[in-house]
Amino acid sequence: MDPTSTIFSFLSVLLFGSTTNFNRVFPSESCRFPAIFNFGASNSDTSGYAAAFIQLKSPNGDTLFGMPAGRFCDGRLIVDFTTESLDLPFLSSYQNSLAINFSHGSNFATASSTIRLLTANVVPYGHASPFYLPLQYLQFAQFKNRSQIIKRHGGIYASLLSREDTFSKALYTFDIGQNDLTQSLFFNMTIVQILPAIPNIVNHFSNIIKNLYNFGARSFWVYNTRPLGYFPKILTSFPLAEKDFIICAKPYNLLAQHFNAELKNALARLRIEFPLATIVYVDLYSTLYSLYTHPTKNGKYNYSEEAICGGNISVNGKSITVGSCKDPSVRVSWDGVHFTEAANKFAFDLVSTRDFSDPPIPLKLACHPR
Repeated sequence: MDPTSTIFSFLSVLLFGSTTNFNRVFPSESCRFPAIFNFGASNSDTSGYAAAFIQLKSPNGDTLFGMPAGRFCDGRLIVDFTTESLDLPFLSSYQNSLAINFSHGSNFATASSTIRLLTANVVPYGHASPFYLPLQYLQFAQFKNRSQIIKRHGGIYASLLSREDTFSKALYTFDIGQNDLTQSLFFNMTIVQILPAIPNIVNHFSNIIKNLYNFGARSFWVYNTRPLGYFPKILTSFPLAEKDFIICAKPYNLLAQHFNAELKNALARLRIEFPLATIVYVDLYSTLYSLYTHPTKNGKYNYSEEAICGGNISVNGKSITVGSCKDPSVRVSWDGVHFTEAANKFAFDLVSTRDFSDPPIPLKLACHPR
């Protein structure tokens, strides 16, 4: 059986449907989340990597901030649009120690993070971040405990930290798992080799949800992974991969679908185990899928390994910094892996409704159990 057929057979078994009752009536009152605690990788990193390792360079951040702002993007990420929609300030990274206010939550996401630790490929000797999801959880646990000690003692820092009741009322968001797949691919593993590991990866993720629930968390907003086969970096790195009808790498999209099916089913099981929690599976894959219609319209994917965004290349003996594409507002891909602010805004506007969620709950009602 070829790899594509194998993936299809896995999906047919996994996609048994949702346990959700779609006919339930929604409460009309919006949630008043006092804070957001985010866990993830570069797609939701708001300066964790920059604080822990190395500052990003322009043109990252240029569209909105006018300078690098710790985001692998020209502007805002989905997590930024999330905070704005809930009338909260942008999240500060837990890694950042300068002039930080954590009263409205914290961001534990760090670029290149995975759910499981890839010990053979960790920064600085590889590309994976040491801040994998279980470590992010431990950072959160330490943050919660130590912040309450500081709150009890008072002083000038007490007002900069979350109140004790904030943790049970907060929204917990997750955007992680993509690197568990892509890091393995770039570590010369085949799709067939990666598939058996996905249940274990998702099981590690489920354990973090359980741990956070036991810590008092009740509202979980979980993004699935993006359509990998449309990433310019994937298309460039694996040019011989079978293409779909819009000339994108079909096996890598199927790999993402397989991960998403496992994740969706795992969250359905967690909803049964924790009926007092709101655990929402958010189909980011489908929202971004609709953006990929002409991947080769503007040059070959608008991406090159030799000319990474913000990096330097040599042209005729001169060092030149690689800048932004002419108009990021009409682009999907920012740097071959990450998305432009425009694409992030497009995706957020869709996923914040109930149309791409299981259970079908809009973001502002994600504090109500289903």
